[in-house]
Amino acid sequence: MGKHEVGTPKYIANKIKAKGLQKLRWYCQMCQKQCRDENGFKCHMMSESHQRQLLLFADNADKYIDEFSKEFEEGYLELLKRQFGTKRVHANRVYQDYISERHHLHMNSTQWETLTDFVKWLGREGKCVVDETEKGWYVQYIDRDPETIAMQEALVRKEKMDRDDQEKMMAFIEKQIEKGKECTKSEPTVFTELVRTNEEVKITVNLSLGAKKNEESKAKTCVSSNPLKNETKGEMSSKDKNKTDLNCEKYKKDKGEKRKASALDEIIQAEESKKERLNRKTYWLVEGIVVKVIAKSLGDKYYKKKGVITEVLDKFVAAVTMFDSGHKLKLDQAHLETVIPAIGRPVTVVNGAYRGCTAVLRELDQKNFCVTIEISSGPLKGRIIEKVQYEDISKLHTSDT
Repeated sequence: MGKHEVGTPKYIANKIKAKGLQKLRWYCQMCQKQCRDENGFKCHMMSESHQRQLLLFADNADKYIDEFSKEFEEGYLELLKRQFGTKRVHANRVYQDYISERHHLHMNSTQWETLTDFVKWLGREGKCVVDETEKGWYVQYIDRDPETIAMQEALVRKEKMDRDDQEKMMAFIEKQIEKGKECTKSEPTVFTELVRTNEEVKITVNLSLGAKKNEESKAKTCVSSNPLKNETKGEMSSKDKNKTDLNCEKYKKDKGEKRKASALDEIIQAEESKKERLNRKTYWLVEGIVVKVIAKSLGDKYYKKKGVITEVLDKFVAAVTMFDSGHKLKLDQAHLETVIPAIGRPVTVVNGAYRGCTAVLRELDQKNFCVTIEISSGPLKGRIIEKVQYEDISKLHTSDT
């Protein structure tokens, strides 16, 4: 029976039927011919072309089986690598995707009888990671591509360089800490009580009362020249009254513009300056204060994060417990900065004249980077301190923060 002409309905129907997948048992791998039914496969087996292919196969069967096995292995691994990468996937799922192609190579032409034997062989050869579960065999492709290996080696080298840079930074910080220790080994100032060798000698304080006496004498002169107070001299002329009033106004004006600080103000200012010199240090770490990490070298996990100082290990080093992660870090004060709380919250003075005092934040001057605080404990309780720099105070950690 001859073939139907091109374009006829029968020809189109045969093409549509041949386009789909057919049964595997009616496929001849040597001739690469797919038959649609058992009768067609039987006729093909008796054909002259098939007999010639069998003779070629009989001469060198191992060669053909090895070629078919290699082709099937390459196709299966290529699909596994391209579609699933290095993910763990069911072996039969990959096989179903592989045989969905019409002109694929069938497994009955290879050295493996079943898919299980093929998967086990992949595991023994080290080309895939295989494991058996209740649902069947699973495979995971091992990527041995030179480009992938080179990329992995580059990532390893980069991580090693990052670790080396971090170690160098930590070594530099340790050297700075040691240098700071050596600079602060000078003998600390020892404060002693006042000891009087002679009890009979009185302690005198010069309050510079000369200026005050001059002011009082001028005031008396002005009052005595007042015509309302001066009853003994009678009435004064209008010219004298105007002159007296001008003198009094001039005296009051001069007194307001040129008023000097009193001796008590000078003593207080001197004491403040002395306390500032004594309590101003190069280190400011104090237990119980809230600090912020400003070191980018520690990574985004800790950068700009807040914690509380739980222990001061050294003048320049402290143990900080982070609020978000709860991790405990050993950090240098160069990697930390103070935290300014909301108005009305407690703070600790970490540097300056009132170092160590607990206070409450009253005002915030963002333009001049300073604050106003009120001492909340100790003998100086209630004192208002103005123009305190941001770096001299830090938020006090409490149970509700």
